[in-house]
Amino acid sequence: FLSVTEDLVRRRAEHNNCEIFSLEEISLHQQEIEKLEHLDKWCRDLKILYLQNNLIPKIENVGKLKKLEYLNMALNNIERIENLEGCEELKKLDLTANFIGELSSIASLKCNIHLKELFLVGNPCTEFEGYRQFVVATLHQLKYLDSKEIERSERIKALQNYPEVKWKIKEQEQVYLLKRAREKEEAQRRMQERKDKKEKQMDSKLGFDSPEVPQEKPNQAEGDGEQERCRTVENDEEDRRFWEEPTPYTPESRLETHRYIEEKRKAKDNIRESKKKEKPWTLVTAEGKVLNVNVPKLHFSLKDDEENNQIILDLAVYRHLDTSLLDVDVQPTYIRVLVKGKPFQLVLPEEVKPDSSSAKRSQTTGHLVVTMPKAKGIILAKQKVSASIKHSDCSTQQKTTRSGRVEKLEVDPSKHSFPDVTKIIQEKERTGQGPIKLQPQKVTEVKKSCVDFENNEDV
Repeated sequence: FLSVTEDLVRRRAEHNNCEIFSLEEISLHQQEIEKLEHLDKWCRDLKILYLQNNLIPKIENVGKLKKLEYLNMALNNIERIENLEGCEELKKLDLTANFIGELSSIASLKCNIHLKELFLVGNPCTEFEGYRQFVVATLHQLKYLDSKEIERSERIKALQNYPEVKWKIKEQEQVYLLKRAREKEEAQRRMQERKDKKEKQMDSKLGFDSPEVPQEKPNQAEGDGEQERCRTVENDEEDRRFWEEPTPYTPESRLETHRYIEEKRKAKDNIRESKKKEKPWTLVTAEGKVLNVNVPKLHFSLKDDEENNQIILDLAVYRHLDTSLLDVDVQPTYIRVLVKGKPFQLVLPEEVKPDSSSAKRSQTTGHLVVTMPKAKGIILAKQKVSASIKHSDCSTQQKTTRSGRVEKLEVDPSKHSFPDVTKIIQEKERTGQGPIKLQPQKVTEVKKSCVDFENNEDV
């Protein structure tokens, strides 16, 4: 069965930055929940709780929600009112369209002194004679019952007839409980029959699929198609029987319907997945010829950028598609892109370099742009122009500007255009006898220049 999970609560708490400890309101409607739990531990500050249209059979694990003011459990499988004594601040309780037949269980709501509104429309107990009088006389704090205001005169009258109404309600309750016991037995019997039938079908399929004597099957495709048609007819017949068979509206039939729909959905998903696996796309022929394939049916453009010597593919991928669902494979002669598992393949007009290729995603359009450098390099025009200028004999090429001023475009090639590293250090300095020995000429010059020089041996 499905229960309340932490992941579900966090996803439904987006308005609170996915924090659940300080959550005050949460909506868990239509989540196919079959058991109510954990909320009293995770969300102690809850004030409003929506749980309508689920499969919850029992009110439980909400007694510790001291601040809870509004609880909506309409359209569930609840049969009695219980376990709400701890909800001290409860003001509004909605139990519309459940299966509450034990009307005397509303006595447990006497502890909820702040309860002002109660909704029981669509429950079996509302058909009991004296239903409204009994509720009004039992719960003195109520102001509204089933959206109708309780007037003072109505409450006085209900209290006067309370003993008689209480006895009538008790009798009707006993009749209803006996009816429910029979319904539960019938539901159990139906479930057992369906289970036995399914086991027989499984046994017959196993016997058909694995016969003792192997038989030749010349037309395998025709046999598979015939089996598929027979299986479809059987499923349609089973669906028709299930939906046309008259059944009472009970918690068991509601749960059974949900389980049946869930089984059918899973079976369809399994068939769809198996078909996807069985149907491989032909991308390369048996002779080794690469085909152009566009299974996802995307628009694209292939541009030959001669100036930069590369080929550019612009693939119109869906704007909101997650990039993790794209798989790009560049080969020397073709490119393949898997979009959610569906292949897009294109043969390139010229050989490219896969290692130097790059793929980017446009932030505005979401398009996939793949840049693929060509394998064969070409000499561009600007390279030829620079070479001709370098080897030109004209050393005094000039250009006249708009102002008439003459600008020189190139210097005299006889002069070096880069520093001569061999002449950075002078010749006489390079011919010394090493970094430790000093030249005697320089020492004498220093002695002559320094008149006040004093030779101190200690230094």
